[in-house]
Amino acid sequence: MTGQRVAPETDPPAPPLAPGTRRPGGRTARTRAAVRDAVLTGLVEHGYPGLTIDYVAEHSGVHKTTLYRRWGNLEGLLADALDLAGEDSWTPPDTGSLQGDLRALAHMTAASFEDPAAAAAPTAFIAAAFHSERAAEALNAFYAVRFARCEVMVARAVSRHELDGHTDAGAIIRAVVSPLFFRLFITREPMEEILADRAADAALAAARAGVFDTPAEPA
Repeated sequence: MTGQRVAPETDPPAPPLAPGTRRPGGRTARTRAAVRDAVLTGLVEHGYPGLTIDYVAEHSGVHKTTLYRRWGNLEGLLADALDLAGEDSWTPPDTGSLQGDLRALAHMTAASFEDPAAAAAPTAFIAAAFHSERAAEALNAFYAVRFARCEVMVARAVSRHELDGHTDAGAIIRAVVSPLFFRLFITREPMEEILADRAADAALAAARAGVFDTPAEPA
């Protein structure tokens, strides 16, 4: 293909690693980033059904034989692109109170899908998860990491005596974002600012009422 940068055939085969695995930098990292960007662009422009290996090769500058050798197939490319998206330094908000943290998280979640340009890639990934089991697994791993990072908000709340130590942190975080995702992707209703606060406050009220307490272990 004219103008393509063909990766040297001396590169050893490298199947996709598990989500969250650290990878080397240098040329390998640049190649992976270029492929990830091409996958994102293709998803936004054509959706998962229209994304092809040829498209990724053309837009990444990586020969398709290298793509097949290193990623296996289109699902491998998609899973690795989402895995790479999760290897960032994002940290949850720290406002000094659990209510403030949960509200800030809810607003961040809603805001990330308000701008159509910014929302195009994550929305396409979510849609792809309905067509590809590999993509669904990668999406699950991505959000598992996000939720795990957010658990520190609940740990801080416990240390401030806002909650007891038996609260399931992951359940609270999921309770905050679930109503927002329902409106964003199921009912497609407008996301008003007050709705983010309501989602956060409802999750907090449920936590304080013991709804998210972890079951006691048998004596």
